[in-house]
Amino acid sequence: MTSTYTEAVLDLRQKVLLILFKKFGEGLYSSKSIYECADDWINKGHVTTSGLVSYYKAYYTGGHDNT
Repeated sequence: MTSTYTEAVLDLRQKVLLILFKKFGEGLYSSKSIYECADDWINKGHVTTSGLVSYYKAYYTGGHDNT
């Protein structure tokens, strides 16, 4: 994650983590993958959580098709 945290970035990261832990925090998914996804999401410049769950499913649960 970037070294400069604005209030907006911190707020978004908190929302991202809350969504991911609520949806994937129990079961087969690791906390590490959730935090990595949150960091990736923020570092890619997203400003909303729209599409976050699909992104996690595609890139962090083995559901991504590289074809």
